[in-house]
Amino acid sequence: MRTSTTTTRALATTAATLLLGVALASPAGAAQPAAPAHRAPGEVVTTTLLDALDALPVTDEDRTGYVRTAFRHWIDADKDGCDTRREVIIAEAVQAPEVGARCALTGGEWYSPYDAVTVTDAAGLDVDHMVPLAEAWDSGASSWSAAERQAYANDLDEPRALIAVTAKSNRSKADKDPADWLPTNTGYRCTYLTDWTAVKTRWGLTVDQRESDALHRLAADCMDEPITVTLAR
Repeated sequence: MRTSTTTTRALATTAATLLLGVALASPAGAAQPAAPAHRAPGEVVTTTLLDALDALPVTDEDRTGYVRTAFRHWIDADKDGCDTRREVIIAEAVQAPEVGARCALTGGEWYSPYDAVTVTDAAGLDVDHMVPLAEAWDSGASSWSAAERQAYANDLDEPRALIAVTAKSNRSKADKDPADWLPTNTGYRCTYLTDWTAVKTRWGLTVDQRESDALHRLAADCMDEPITVTLAR
């Protein structure tokens, strides 16, 4: 089962704060560990929003050959009867639903941060890929194996990767990046930019120039807080 998004993010934030405190406590001029010269799955990277944005490789996007079925999604990885979509919906409930046979959900309450709407019927929710599948394809996933794309599409280990939101807001977003779409809930936008950047960092995805420019422009209005990312590849 997916762990609570709130709990996981709180732990990540605490770890990042502790790491930042260690860095600040170091004597002036003391040598700091160099940034890793390579990426390794499972490696934990602590950085800031602006530094993470600067580190994203900038290159042209290419959607040649994309089909949604290239990313097998909504699997039941732990064989508990609930697929990835329902795992996210259950984990992100403000009030937990009843889980019946074949993971049928009744009752419950959710808050959709994209548009600040409260939802009381799971059928009114979509589970959105923070970085859409088509955008991931454009940004490097076209060269991945089928297993890597499946892992990306069902990433329950990173609570920022998948999010339960209203169907209306998800379909408004579609496969757009932050240069073309932002949540209507303006109070959530900095979190959205941070989560977008964290997912791209986790999976080693690129940004195109227009996307990079938009992310930097928008992030200038956000606090440059530490973020911690566990690399997936």
